[in-house]
Amino acid sequence: MTISLRSTAAVAAVAALGAALAACGGGAGTPDAGSRARMGASASPSPPAAAPSGSAGAPGASAAPQPAPPQAGAPGKAPTMAPGPNGLTPVFERAKQRTDKTVALTFDADMTSDQGPRAADGEHFDNPQLISTLRTLKVPSTVFMTGRWAEQYPDQAKSIGTDPNFEIANHSYSHHAFKSPCYGLPTLDEAAARADVDRAFEAFRKAGAVNTVPYFRFPGGCYDDQALRAISTAKVTAVQWDVVSGDAFAKDPDAVAEQVLSGVKPGSVVVMHCTRSAAPVTEEAIRKIVPELRKRGYRFVKVSELIGN
Repeated sequence: MTISLRSTAAVAAVAALGAALAACGGGAGTPDAGSRARMGASASPSPPAAAPSGSAGAPGASAAPQPAPPQAGAPGKAPTMAPGPNGLTPVFERAKQRTDKTVALTFDADMTSDQGPRAADGEHFDNPQLISTLRTLKVPSTVFMTGRWAEQYPDQAKSIGTDPNFEIANHSYSHHAFKSPCYGLPTLDEAAARADVDRAFEAFRKAGAVNTVPYFRFPGGCYDDQALRAISTAKVTAVQWDVVSGDAFAKDPDAVAEQVLSGVKPGSVVVMHCTRSAAPVTEEAIRKIVPELRKRGYRFVKVSELIGN
């Protein structure tokens, strides 16, 4: 996409925003041995929580134990993949079962740790109309949210994260890179990378989100074995994609829709964005994509359903 700019300042602003957003859906990781941890490993559901046991004959023991309510911000019991070689974080791109016409639309809610001043000046990193349209069209979706986005828009994070139509997955706290180079994003070292994942889940908890899942999307989609090793103790499944929507900085919703429609296959994961300022036509594109895919016989699911099947 060609963008005509009139000043050096404008070039710098768009470049910075491009690193924060376009990287998310513009490329894929460059895994080495980590490719062996990618899709193809069997999906395995997280073990169910053990039911509390009562003492036989004790008063009240006949009463069925009540499950504890979900803890806000804690990743739920969604299906995850088995670890890759040497315990590396597994990577999911597309459903292994490719005959069922299901597709997962995913939306990256991007905001870097240093973009607070821009939000204060009126830049919109959210897209409430997109979320409203997904609700109206009854499209189950997975939102990969940064912790900084959840801090900036806690009411929206809670609304999304308590709606059964959605699940919130981790997109890091800072939207800094977990591998270098990665579209000019600042790079986290191994310890900082692991802490960044935890900090995002904590931000979801503070916002009151409940429907969170143990999935992680690398900023920019950039990862290697070192990045997979750095977050292996977080017990998450890394989620990439096989269809790039091209919605970042797009001006033509028809072009975005066509790119998605031409790329979707059974079991696909589509990457889009929930960021008004840098993906302004996504909501309009969705209103074209959803009815057409349904006409073709596709059913929309969350990533958790793709992994579980």
